[in-house]
Amino acid sequence: MTDQTWNPLLRDQIDWHWTHQLRERLDGLTDDEYFWEPAPGCWSLRPRGTGTTSAQAGSGAMTIDFAFPQPVPAPFTTIAWRLAHVIVGVLAMRNVAHFGRARTDYQSFEYAPTAAVALAQLDEEYATWLAGVESLGEAGLTRPCGEAEGPYAALPMAALVLHINRELIHHLAEVCLLRDLHLHTREAS
Repeated sequence: MTDQTWNPLLRDQIDWHWTHQLRERLDGLTDDEYFWEPAPGCWSLRPRGTGTTSAQAGSGAMTIDFAFPQPVPAPFTTIAWRLAHVIVGVLAMRNVAHFGRARTDYQSFEYAPTAAVALAQLDEEYATWLAGVESLGEAGLTRPCGEAEGPYAALPMAALVLHINRELIHHLAEVCLLRDLHLHTREAS
């Protein structure tokens, strides 16, 4: 019997989902779907200077709506907002902290003005994350996450990988559901 290696199992968990259940569902995402606001007061990405919240972030032509502290209940968010959260908060900032990506955060990120650009950003950050996890090997999964992960700094990198897998599955399933709602409510009328 050979020793079990955990790194491929952790990568395969998310990559199987990405390859067989998720990424294809995002193909063909339109700008109408991307910016669709299915409820009043949605948070979204907006052209600079046209936001609906007092706080906005972003370095380019688009900004992301937010507030701190976040209102309760939190506003409903568009596909554009949810993809931006995954691209920046879930992947890019972790790629910065752990895998050598150039510095970025919610304030400095250049948000996608179209669905096609957002999907390209998502693909790039996902590929960087997956390659970064692979580069950890077995030993790297046991090292502490470090101060970039705040109160979770002492947890092993394997815990962060599992967390990011959950975040990707959770948030991108929401995006797929919003696409289904768009199809069955907007295009049916």
